[in-house]
Amino acid sequence: MTATEIVQSIQPLPEKSLQKILDKLSEVAYPKGHHLIESNKIENDIYFIKKGMARAFCYTSDTEVTFWFGREGGVVLSFNSYIFGKTGYETIELLENAELYHIKASELKALYEEDIHIANWGRKLSEYELVKTEERLISRQFKSALERYEELIKGDPELLNRVSLGHIASYLGVTQVTLSRIRAEIR
Repeated sequence: MTATEIVQSIQPLPEKSLQKILDKLSEVAYPKGHHLIESNKIENDIYFIKKGMARAFCYTSDTEVTFWFGREGGVVLSFNSYIFGKTGYETIELLENAELYHIKASELKALYEEDIHIANWGRKLSEYELVKTEERLISRQFKSALERYEELIKGDPELLNRVSLGHIASYLGVTQVTLSRIRAEIR
């Protein structure tokens, strides 16, 4: 996806405001396995995925728990760092070689101060991310593992070809054995 497509998909901006954001974005590339965001650090970078796949996870005492997947057009940031200037709880790892657009949080926040259209765009970005988080929470709390899997493959069938079953099982909150049973049941 182009930077323009990603920015405008969040909320359309007037050309002058759009250009202010585009002027601050730089393109970066990282290999599969690279950690864009590290837990227990204050992260000052925001990324938009041009090409590639990422996952967010937290460490527990004995495993990693995946709670988010991002793909082309997605935003990658630590909200705890972005909003509160505190260390984040998540690690965000690239699952594929990736091309991204990068901006410093401080640069984006400066644009909010000078352009009301960009400030409203930033509000819309946060609102979309909040709704996606709420949907994941509700799904995890009120749907069975089978329902969550069906929802996942219906909403993003390509994910199954791009993400390991171990990460998908973790995301669904089940073991790989349980995920295998669910997949067999659907077939």
